[in-house]
Amino acid sequence: MARAKSIFSRVLKHLAACVVFLGIGLLAKAGLEALRKEPAQLAPSEPRLEVNVIEATPEDVPVLIRGYGDVRAVDVLHLTPKVAGEVIEIHPRLDMGEVIPEGELLFRIDPTDYELAKAQADAQVQRLETTIALLKEQYATDKGRVNTYRRTMELAQKEFERDQKLYQDDQIGSDSMLSLAEINYNKARDAFDQVHQAIELYPMRIREAESGLAAAQAQKRLAEVSIERTEIRAPFNARIKLVQVVLGQNVAPGAPVAVLANDAALEISVSLDSRDAAAWLLFEDGAAECPEALDNATAWFENLKPVSCRITWTDAAHKHHWVGTLARVERFDQMTRTVSVAVRVQGENARSPEGGLPLVEGMFCEVAIPGQTMEGVFRLPRWAVTFEDEAFVAVDDDQGRPRLEKRSVVVARRQGEEVFVSDGLRPGDHVLVTRLANPVPGLLLECSRIAPDAASLERLEPNESDDAGEGGEPA
Repeated sequence: MARAKSIFSRVLKHLAACVVFLGIGLLAKAGLEALRKEPAQLAPSEPRLEVNVIEATPEDVPVLIRGYGDVRAVDVLHLTPKVAGEVIEIHPRLDMGEVIPEGELLFRIDPTDYELAKAQADAQVQRLETTIALLKEQYATDKGRVNTYRRTMELAQKEFERDQKLYQDDQIGSDSMLSLAEINYNKARDAFDQVHQAIELYPMRIREAESGLAAAQAQKRLAEVSIERTEIRAPFNARIKLVQVVLGQNVAPGAPVAVLANDAALEISVSLDSRDAAAWLLFEDGAAECPEALDNATAWFENLKPVSCRITWTDAAHKHHWVGTLARVERFDQMTRTVSVAVRVQGENARSPEGGLPLVEGMFCEVAIPGQTMEGVFRLPRWAVTFEDEAFVAVDDDQGRPRLEKRSVVVARRQGEEVFVSDGLRPGDHVLVTRLANPVPGLLLECSRIAPDAASLERLEPNESDDAGEGGEPA
């Protein structure tokens, strides 16, 4: 019994201790709760998108019309012999790619046949010159003898008439004497007629001989020209493009034997969009300077301004540059709606000023042609304007915070990595140059203003937004 009481008292003590400790814990909790303060309630913040912007500034910008084309020599000669014969001599450097100075012999054709023809013509000329001289001498002699024959004929006529009158009136003489006098008169008249007729024919005979002489002289000249044509010389400082002749070959007139190029003047045929040509090409006002020119005007591009053009070899765009001159409009292609212009480069300008390769036929080049000036346009990076001609501008809201705004703009021209806006922006507008993916109008922005030169180097990756919205592809 005593043992049971002892156990019960220990249990009560433990319970009492537990109650005491529990109470102390509850009191401590209540004290701590009394000391705790409620946290401050913060309003949810709107996210900001970090972007780069440039300030829109109007400026006057000269247009550069860019096009491409192959370089070609202005003068290309397809060499053909004018006489036939065997090639007996040939230039030792008559090979493709060689440059032969003007006047040097390219090849020679055997002139033997033409030299013989010249000798034959020389003999014919000498014979006819002798014949003409003899005819003229005989003509002069016979003109002096005609008076003698006339006087002889007159005397014979008087003698015949006198004998005839004596025989008929006085019966003096005889029939035989009268007949003899008549025969003498007829002989004298016939001799006079022959000399007179010969004198009248001399001019015709001389003209006939002179015509023969002219023909013989023409044959002689033809033989001389043929001899000259047996030597084919370089008509200019000729670059050999093609050779189709060898020593001992028989050539014929008109058969091509070589192709020569004159690199003293080169041209590039550049195709331009007809809209670019119509809008930006520079023309001189010839009618204002010379009103009389209107009377001789034709329906073609006559007054194209010869501006200096920059030429760049596409295979080494940063190393090789040349300067040419806009020469003329070559053609208008109605199928492709393009205008082809010729840009000419003189030989002294064909060498690279950087000391590299010269401009040569066959190079594929980019040509930048200065055009008219765009006035009051805004210069932006090409990607700052979408294909739909839209730009994004940072505009302050009522609280002065910049927000995204989409603007429709009018693009005057896209040129290289730049675009020029003529309408839709105002001076001082902050235009976004950071590429955006799914931009949402009204989005709060954190703008960093950069210089226009730095904007041309902007190549940021597209920023992503959790908000879905309408976006534009960079132009």
